[in-house]
Amino acid sequence: MESRFKMSSDLSVVIADDHPIFRKGWRQVLEMDPRLHIVAEAEDGNAALAHIEELKPRVAVLDIDMPGRDGFEIARTVQEKGLPVDVIFLTMHTDEQIFNMAFDLGVKGYVLKDGAVAEIIKAVRAVAAGQNYISAELATYLVRRSNSAAALMQKKPALALLTETEQRVLKLIADYKTRREIADELCISPRTVERHRANICEKLDLKGSHALLKFATTHKSQL
Repeated sequence: MESRFKMSSDLSVVIADDHPIFRKGWRQVLEMDPRLHIVAEAEDGNAALAHIEELKPRVAVLDIDMPGRDGFEIARTVQEKGLPVDVIFLTMHTDEQIFNMAFDLGVKGYVLKDGAVAEIIKAVRAVAAGQNYISAELATYLVRRSNSAAALMQKKPALALLTETEQRVLKLIADYKTRREIADELCISPRTVERHRANICEKLDLKGSHALLKFATTHKSQL
């Protein structure tokens, strides 16, 4: 079977930015690569999400700050619904907390607008090939994120013993999801969710009624 990460001769892209001049500029740059096909543009988050759900592009290039829904809301919906699209944020935000929030939501690329003309094609290509792409100015953020995750694994080596489903449950707990919400998202029963929670607590030696929630939310960016 051919990998979904293999570059296509017609790689579909949705662009969303509430500034028409920026949007036109990104489109012109991306269309310099004949393999990239802009299937839709959006001037707000609601339209962007509608295009993503209908057209299922390979990559969505989104501004974070948009009317209707912001980039984070769209990325969260993409993650929750399991939509087959990789998200790139195109933004002015250089704050490390915002960067980590983006990657916590499964965003694959984070490109600063100041350098986007030179980077946007490389970012789309990289993400479509299954890689992450970060503007060079923010590379230290990714290093710190990786080091932090490694430190947590050293502190709690039993994290490696969690099953794939237990890992997903732990991440959903970190998002403050309720037992019912986790059950609905994973298509399992609330009782099964409770069993997974108990298994996680046992493996990670977490004791107390709120220990699991505290651990998950404290280490959200490291999970």
